[in-house]
Amino acid sequence: MRKQYDLTPDNVRSIVVRIPTDAEGIVGDSAMPNVNCQRLVALAPVKGAVSFADSHDLALLHDPRIVAQRAKITVTPDAALMDPAAPRGAIVEVTLNDGRKLEHFTKYPPGTKENPLNTEAVSAKARDLMAPVLGTGKTEQLIARINGLEALDDVRELRVLYTL
Repeated sequence: MRKQYDLTPDNVRSIVVRIPTDAEGIVGDSAMPNVNCQRLVALAPVKGAVSFADSHDLALLHDPRIVAQRAKITVTPDAALMDPAAPRGAIVEVTLNDGRKLEHFTKYPPGTKENPLNTEAVSAKARDLMAPVLGTGKTEQLIARINGLEALDDVRELRVLYTL
């Protein structure tokens, strides 16, 4: 929704995230910032995305831009989303400052077996996780080699790319 509607901190009045009732205790107002739904949703319009590093950055908990966005977000349990076949579904409702209302329902989040990530999305996730540790060069080489694994003569050739 952020990309589709160009959502920014300046044009969003409020966001309601409806989640299954059994998820509220996990991602509701969790003390763990990396699973706290309000905090993660607040990161997206401010940072442009939600990276692994940002989701674990405790300093961002107190960043005034994130705090201001977080105040706009409500997480609400919704019994209608209690679907054993789709236990991580959610509805996001955004009200813009001009009064327009936007809504998106995700039954199967990206990365679930029903909605698997494509190769580029997996590679992007790998970059996000590995580049801060291995560096961009090694990360790109490792991703390329793994994406062409069938052409690799010996898997031990990868070791130099994932060790420091």
